[in-house]
Amino acid sequence: MAFRVSFSEEAWADADEIYDWIAANADLETAEGYVSRIIAFCDTLADFPRRGTPRDDLAPGLRTTVFEARVIVAYVVDDEVRVLRILSHGRDAKRAFAG
Repeated sequence: MAFRVSFSEEAWADADEIYDWIAANADLETAEGYVSRIIAFCDTLADFPRRGTPRDDLAPGLRTTVFEARVIVAYVVDDEVRVLRILSHGRDAKRAFAG
């Protein structure tokens, strides 16, 4: 059974931040390609959503998985897969989910 995948406003903001950083430090084509691959990767969670590592220490039901060793995708699974954050390498996941 495939799940629907949705993205929180924070996840879209994270993706925009990653895009902006790459665009400023490389070029627009590279930024577009990288963020597109992240979104496509998140969409694959529809078929096997529980493959991520449980992270109840950060938030109840939270799971994380890594994209290309540089990005942490944080999500929950209930009646759909909800991508909550897309954290670039070096971002503090504990801070992202604090209070």
